[in-house]
Amino acid sequence: MMETKLAQIGLNTDPTGATTNPIYTATAYEHRSVGASTGYDYTRTSNPTRSHFEEAFAELENGIASFATSSGMAAIQLVCGLFRPGDEILVSFDLYGGTFRIFDFYESQYGVKFKYVDFDDLPAVKGEINGNTRAFFIEPVTNPSMIEVPLKPLYELAYNRGILTILDNTFLTPYYYTPLSDGADIVLHSATKYIGGHNDVLAGVVTVKDAHLAETFSAHHNMAGATLSPFDSYLLLRGLKTLHLRMERATGNAKILAEHFTADKTVDKVLYSGRTGMLSLRLNEAYSAAKVLENIKVCTFAESLGGTETFITFPFTQTHADMPDEEKGRRGIDEQLLRVSTGVEDVEDIKADLIQAINKSKRG
Repeated sequence: MMETKLAQIGLNTDPTGATTNPIYTATAYEHRSVGASTGYDYTRTSNPTRSHFEEAFAELENGIASFATSSGMAAIQLVCGLFRPGDEILVSFDLYGGTFRIFDFYESQYGVKFKYVDFDDLPAVKGEINGNTRAFFIEPVTNPSMIEVPLKPLYELAYNRGILTILDNTFLTPYYYTPLSDGADIVLHSATKYIGGHNDVLAGVVTVKDAHLAETFSAHHNMAGATLSPFDSYLLLRGLKTLHLRMERATGNAKILAEHFTADKTVDKVLYSGRTGMLSLRLNEAYSAAKVLENIKVCTFAESLGGTETFITFPFTQTHADMPDEEKGRRGIDEQLLRVSTGVEDVEDIKADLIQAINKSKRG
């Protein structure tokens, strides 16, 4: 069972019998003779602590190899290295602003074309496919509108057309969904978020099930060098041990908040997929989102997600700040939208804090 795998990650992997993974800080490894390697030569190429995390994570994802990177954006950049000028990628219309930013950069600098589509509109997706289409890049629960995408038809379409499917599974994690088992080719995470789970590590991870892709990513990962440090690899291993507990509690809290604010007239719309601990609130125009953020006491106004604490993010000026205003407007990212990463606190404390902060934010 997934819960047992998570709780026992790293157990019985060290020859000393240590029940937690050692942190190997060595950058170089002794060779007894020419051609006699221990399997570790230089820590950018491979490191025992990072290998422990990568092997454990690949098993959780039902993949053959994982590649731990120095940030979630480094994971996306590793994937971008697959494409060449003239290639076209179909991308979730609603998605993280940092992903939009790096795709805009690759388009302007390297001639890779990114087309934004509603993946829940299959005929429209089919209409955008042409001879240059190389991949779908999908957020299965989008950020920040929390739209859940029906994936099975997209997997079938991609398979029949020879198109790669790439999923950013940050919001769901392997605990809720393993895309490689269903038909995805590549799955990535900002491991800074739920995987680490404590807002104390910056990391990303890419996992594949195909040997050729694994070989390609291994070469690119080593060459570019945006690999994860030993200590951060240890923190991810530690975080995974409680992933199931944190996800269940955060999701339970999010469902209660979604139910409450759906019936609350201070909020025009609750955006929630029904899974994970992420939801967004579109405040009634009579209330100021900026004032809410000034008045919260239990929750924290911060630009991240997936930790034990409840974070509230203002996408308009934070996660999507670099997205042009016209693009933000098309996606409904305005000054009334708040994104909530529900933590593991007592849900009544979170709810009471949001209620009092919203009440204090009423305009004149």
